Amino acid sequence: MSSIAVLNAGSSSIKFAVFQSAAEPLLLLKGQIEGIGATPRAKLSDAKGNVVLQEELPREGFDHAAATQTMMRIGARWLDGKDIVAAGHRVVHGGAEYSAPLLLTDQIIDRLAAFVPLAPLHQPHNLAVIRAIRSAYPQLPQTACFDTAFHRSQPPIAQTFAIPRKFSDDGLRRYGFHGISYEYVAGRLRAVAPAVAEGRVVIAHLGNGASLCAVRNGRSVASTMGFTAADGLMMGTRCGSIDPGVLVHLMDQYGFGARELEDFIYRRSGLLGVSGISSDMRTLRASRDPAAKEAIALFIYRIVREIGSMAAALGGLDALVFTAGIGENDAATRAEVAAGCGWLGLTLDDPANQRGETLISAPQSRVGAFVIPTNEELEIAKRTAEIIRGAPAT
Repeated sequence: MSSIAVLNAGSSSIKFAVFQSAAEPLLLLKGQIEGIGATPRAKLSDAKGNVVLQEELPREGFDHAAATQTMMRIGARWLDGKDIVAAGHRVVHGGAEYSAPLLLTDQIIDRLAAFVPLAPLHQPHNLAVIRAIRSAYPQLPQTACFDTAFHRSQPPIAQTFAIPRKFSDDGLRRYGFHGISYEYVAGRLRAVAPAVAEGRVVIAHLGNGASLCAVRNGRSVASTMGFTAADGLMMGTRCGSIDPGVLVHLMDQYGFGARELEDFIYRRSGLLGVSGISSDMRTLRASRDPAAKEAIALFIYRIVREIGSMAAALGGLDALVFTAGIGENDAATRAEVAAGCGWLGLTLDDPANQRGETLISAPQSRVGAFVIPTNEELEIAKRTAEIIRGAPAT
């Protein structure tokens, strides 16, 4: 029996899953190696979520290549003879030219390396794992699914900054991210409510990273993330949209350099920065500290305000879909966002929302509201299976 490995590499971790290769891939194993560069450790769970392995790993020289080797080793131990026939990767940036998943070649890998300046915190780690597997298993087919690809359907005006054309021509534009998640959720909405999926939908991917996407008939029209994954909504540790003059002020008055600005934008702001307590919504909800309440209120305010922007791009709103960690699990956030969207005609069914049902809008609501769990790993596995079978990846 053959299987597909799905990999998602970050700066200090590699998340992975193994699926039985089929028209509808079936999860076999799921795990992660975290603490790369510090205190590495591995964890592996079966399809039911039962932990089957936890292992401390050596620190010395343990980089992404070593983590990849370890991942393949521990995965093989539990696959019971199921051969891995392909590896599918989440690659954050596909630039303006890649609008669909594809089979990786040396030439494409080199081209993806040219996008490192566009995603310096993610792209190098994605490519490190791809190259490690290519070196160790040169005959194993590998595919790339891009976080930016789903948004290539946006009209040019939605991707353009009001900057001198030279810089736009050099690649400074709105790319959008979380595209693999949006593609999966849009597909699930079509299965759950096909008539709604053809209309004007805003998908709210709310987690430690957060964004909104305006979708019409399953295609991206606009998104809150832009040139980087730091734009748009307030997030766990990212500030979201900020007056660029603030960054100039930080340079002039506080002596910030490029890396300090990067740290400020990506790691010290958001829920963590405003609350001074945590980036975790669960911790903030449990806190009585006024700063925690203020952080939550700002998070909700930014979401509601940007939903208005997405509705404007769509010319109205037929449905709002919640997904990702906060969107799927925090009924209070869903209720507060819905209350702020009352002017659009959205009314929640409170008991359905508390239970986390798929449809959570009230019968009289003019706007539908849904909770659809995302599954980026499954989406990558499906697309990889299509490519390996030779089906068009459109």
